[in-house]
Amino acid sequence: MKLKAILICLLVWYTGTQAQTSVPPSIPTILGTINGKVIDKKNNEPLPYASVTIKEDGKVISGAMTKDNGSFSVANLPIKTLHVEVVFMGYQKYETDVTLTSEDNSINLKNIALEDEAKQLNEVSVVREKSSVEQKIDRKVITVGKDLLSAGSTAAELMNNIPSVSVDQQNNTVSLRGNENVRIFIDGKPSNLSAAQALQQIPSTSIKQIELITNPSAKYNPEGMSGIINIVLHKNANLGFNGNINTGVVFGKTPKFNGSIDMNYRVNKFNFYTTYSMNHGKNANKGLIHWNEYDSSSDYDMTFDINNFNKNHFTKLGTDFYINDKNTLSFYTIQSFGNPTAIFKNGVDYLDATPDALQIQNTKGNEKNQTYNLAYKHQFEKPEKTLDVELNYNLTEEPENSVFFNENNVLTKTNIINKDGKNLIANIDYTSPISETAKVELGVESRFDGTNNKFNIDGNYNSDFDFNRSIQSAYGNYSKQAGKWSYQLGLRFESYDVNGTFKKVGQDDKSFKDYIFTAYPSAFFTYTPSEKNSFNFNYSRRVDRPNMEQVNEIRQWTGLTVEQIGNSGLKPQFTNSVEANYTRKVKIGSITSGAFFRYIKDDISQVLTSNPYDSNKQLMTFTNFDHNTEYGIEVSGNLDFNKWWNLNFGVDSYFKNNRGIIENRYGDLVDKQINATLFNSRMNHTFKLTKDLRLIWFTMYRAGEKSLQFSNKEMWKMDLGTRLNLLQGKATLSIRYNDLFDTMRSRFNSSEPADLSGEFRWENQTVNVNFSYRFGSGKNKALERKQRDKGDAQGGGMF
Repeated sequence: MKLKAILICLLVWYTGTQAQTSVPPSIPTILGTINGKVIDKKNNEPLPYASVTIKEDGKVISGAMTKDNGSFSVANLPIKTLHVEVVFMGYQKYETDVTLTSEDNSINLKNIALEDEAKQLNEVSVVREKSSVEQKIDRKVITVGKDLLSAGSTAAELMNNIPSVSVDQQNNTVSLRGNENVRIFIDGKPSNLSAAQALQQIPSTSIKQIELITNPSAKYNPEGMSGIINIVLHKNANLGFNGNINTGVVFGKTPKFNGSIDMNYRVNKFNFYTTYSMNHGKNANKGLIHWNEYDSSSDYDMTFDINNFNKNHFTKLGTDFYINDKNTLSFYTIQSFGNPTAIFKNGVDYLDATPDALQIQNTKGNEKNQTYNLAYKHQFEKPEKTLDVELNYNLTEEPENSVFFNENNVLTKTNIINKDGKNLIANIDYTSPISETAKVELGVESRFDGTNNKFNIDGNYNSDFDFNRSIQSAYGNYSKQAGKWSYQLGLRFESYDVNGTFKKVGQDDKSFKDYIFTAYPSAFFTYTPSEKNSFNFNYSRRVDRPNMEQVNEIRQWTGLTVEQIGNSGLKPQFTNSVEANYTRKVKIGSITSGAFFRYIKDDISQVLTSNPYDSNKQLMTFTNFDHNTEYGIEVSGNLDFNKWWNLNFGVDSYFKNNRGIIENRYGDLVDKQINATLFNSRMNHTFKLTKDLRLIWFTMYRAGEKSLQFSNKEMWKMDLGTRLNLLQGKATLSIRYNDLFDTMRSRFNSSEPADLSGEFRWENQTVNVNFSYRFGSGKNKALERKQRDKGDAQGGGMF
């Protein structure tokens, strides 16, 4: 900053010299002066080394630094209207226009009180009282407030309170607008964690925002048919040392503990931040399936008793280095690991004279996921003109050791599975305004994925699977504001190269390759006739490529009557999606409504068929159905009926037309078509009983759903909770009773390939108790004074 001040002074001297030599001696030159003093608005302390910039028609013509007492003076200024900007790290920028005249050529701005920017950067230390929903041109942004944080300890529990999103509480399967083909991002980047892992390991208190990108633009990877759910984590940027501690206990059949700590330390040009969380506890699941083979005598009832013990650790550690006003270098790493163990009891009660059977599977795992992210951002002189370069590297290890026993507790077999994955993403993004109302975005990305899966049975090699893919892409977006209309047009080109090799003892090696070059267009239009009304229309083409689990022909799990194996012959499914949204701001809040239509080619779905590898077991695998159409409507909103009652709600209804080939009861392949209607609703009421006490009432209902082979029945629940602010707002105690009437369960039925019905239940009726405490100094005043004594400048920074 001192170098910048010297350059500005040289510029002022040069400008003054030129003015003196260019004006005839007979005509006196009148120049102006602007002076003042910069202080902290909160305590009126002077702010030394603040940057004062003078601009004429958007161009810098002079400037100065404030002295130790906060004062400044800028002389030799032209007699006209000038723009004054005052910037100091950690404070909001001050701007004003000053008019110098020949009669009044010296202006004293007196005390310029800068406001602490921490009020804007309300990350860890300040959480909103209630959640808010904002409809942007290409996404819906939900800022998480205390009402959603009280929903539960993990992201999975919080996500079930988000409009358009549903999470299966038995296996954490995520669906967006009724479709499970959705991508989970963390801080804008795809994670190697599966959706179930990510939602279980990320604490709800570490989440700042949830972004629902139901129709992503050409800037984003086109994978994920129903869109992207981006989880934005907190990254505090307040000066000094700040943090947040959260602890909680979930009381179900067994108590489960969760805890997290978020910390931040910012000084000079560095910002350091970290998040650590742990989830520890046992979860119980039970299931029953009635299997009727029609005219067969081998009907049976199948029972499932599953006890999972999870101890998951999640941490994110990062730093931002503000090199100067224009350049920022950032690095962070996410480390998550867990030691899951499970006891899986699968029993079969045959209805004829066949002896009953029981299989007990004990499984131990040691999961590790590592993410390393390095990013560089350059801000050009031109506003909103930026260059971003980023590298993201992921490593995943998921070893599994399973032993199987029969009903007499005799060891029958052992399985050892090793799965290692690597992922590298490198991208460059460039954004530049080309006029006051238009800008262009350009970018390139390289992505490399590799997974190796090995399978040993009883200590002997059985099979392995190598899966590798390379995706090279480039995109361009053009956006423009034209009065009340704005639009964005984009096109993305991608080359997709994939290969895999499956090896198994006693079989010939099986390899597959595929190469696809495809264009993915997108278009967004927004019409804003007034501040209270906004319309959005968009279109995009997307793809859902088979993942490693879906094409892996190594056995993934096995029971007494069913086992699951992938299908290496799967093809990618392509989706054309159109949607329209309308947001209306009313006196008591805002309401957003929308409608969408999707056409899906080669729909990837899970099916149950006869097993060519084992005639005694059914095979659960994946296949491509011919095509599928979906359309639906949704309405959501956030309303303040009065000072003590707030409602956050969402209602949606979807219609699906599925057609494909399945196996019937006779083992024949048949063409089947169904029309299905889905309906979801949720309401989250917050009642303000006193200044510090809140009551929360949550209800949800999910209607039954038909599919080509399985149909699910409806489910609903009601939760009650309360939240109390303590210690002058620095602490919060939340208590929530989930599923008040014990109604949540998963029920399903099917008529092909057998007449079956079933039900699964989990620990849905629980009491959650959570306590959080926020600490920190905000801005470190002692450190600032020490730096002033040394004569060190704070710098401008990006905040």
